[in-house]
Amino acid sequence: MLPNTGKLAGCTLFITGASRGIGKAIALKAAKDGANIVIAAKTAEPHRTLPGTIYTAAKEIEAAGGKALPCIVNVREEEQIINAVEKAVKTFGGIDILVNNASAISLSGTLETETKKANLMMDVNVRGTYLTSKICLPHLRKSKNAHILNLSPPLNLNPVWFKNHCAYTISKYGMSMCVLGMAEEFRGEVAVNALWPKTAIYTAAMNMLGGSGVEKQCRKTDILADAAYCILTKPKSFTGNFVIDEALLREEGIKDFDVYAIAPGHPLLPDFFLDAEPDVITMKLEQHGASQAFKEEKKSSQPKHEGPDGAKVDLESASAKPLSPVAETFRVIQGAISEEFVKAIQGVFQFELSGDDGGTWYIDLKTKGGSTGCGKPPVKADVVMSMSSADFVKMFTGKLKPTMAFMSGKLKISGNMALAMRLEKVLVQLNSKL
Repeated sequence: MLPNTGKLAGCTLFITGASRGIGKAIALKAAKDGANIVIAAKTAEPHRTLPGTIYTAAKEIEAAGGKALPCIVNVREEEQIINAVEKAVKTFGGIDILVNNASAISLSGTLETETKKANLMMDVNVRGTYLTSKICLPHLRKSKNAHILNLSPPLNLNPVWFKNHCAYTISKYGMSMCVLGMAEEFRGEVAVNALWPKTAIYTAAMNMLGGSGVEKQCRKTDILADAAYCILTKPKSFTGNFVIDEALLREEGIKDFDVYAIAPGHPLLPDFFLDAEPDVITMKLEQHGASQAFKEEKKSSQPKHEGPDGAKVDLESASAKPLSPVAETFRVIQGAISEEFVKAIQGVFQFELSGDDGGTWYIDLKTKGGSTGCGKPPVKADVVMSMSSADFVKMFTGKLKPTMAFMSGKLKISGNMALAMRLEKVLVQLNSKL
């Protein structure tokens, strides 16, 4: 991990959403230098499900070596921001650093996003960041090494990051556009940068989105705290940058990233807004119709399935042409299903696939004996999953985790979310039978 240098000793940091998660981690890192931390967050009373308040965070900050000023601040309320800034200046003599960390999230499509949810994301993420920056800037301009750091992503106009959660994307990109504009507007006076994680970070929000077990695929908040510390201790000439945590820390000489993992060695989920590098191996397999593992699977199982018109479709015959990747995938799944497996899962999954070999397919793990096929399932589906046929094949050949597909916008889910979250377990059990 990145060692403390003492460079933030005596500096005053105004951090929104610092009562828990990433905001608190950045606060604790700075506190070890002896910094002053203004905890600008909403939670004054213990939340029924979320850990921490501004007061418990203050105790931790002071125990780490810093000074803390807990302030009740909802960044949607301009007056609360103004009052907290005035209190910070009166208490510590000024503000040197602003960290815009407070954020709201709803990963829902345009038609599914309630107006109040859209308003919340726009108010907290865009308006809250803009207002807090505006109110702090007169004081920041008096600091010798002033910084604004927004927890927001690089601007990536790949449509995949818009199509499944348009409102959320607009709101986060609004924070990034504040960086773009203010960095140039206040160049030479205040450094303005953005920080974003390469992988998923384990927070209360991630626990809500990913469900039980997702933490194994995440890194600790420590990695963002270290990256933020690195940015905030740079001269103010370092401005207008959209920084990815791991890339920055590698430049700083960090080589062991297992120290940041919740479960070292476990595959990690990529975060939003970062395009993954092409999976060359998977691409080659798909060009040849199926993975080698599938080709080596025993050919004794030759189930027939119903097509869209109800007719029986033979998914394999000696004289038939090679199966498509999707049909081959379902053929292998069918051969792996057992009665015990059906009893354990008790769910029906419907897949709406787009692209080559697209259409409606299903896996019935509820009806006695279980079945797979083309078309709608024999009973109503518990979960409907929409994705491209190429990503479906990747998912069922172990090249793409369901949670990762969902987080990256490649997989859209409707229906029983609890059962949907079990899909990864379904895949593990299926693969163990192949």
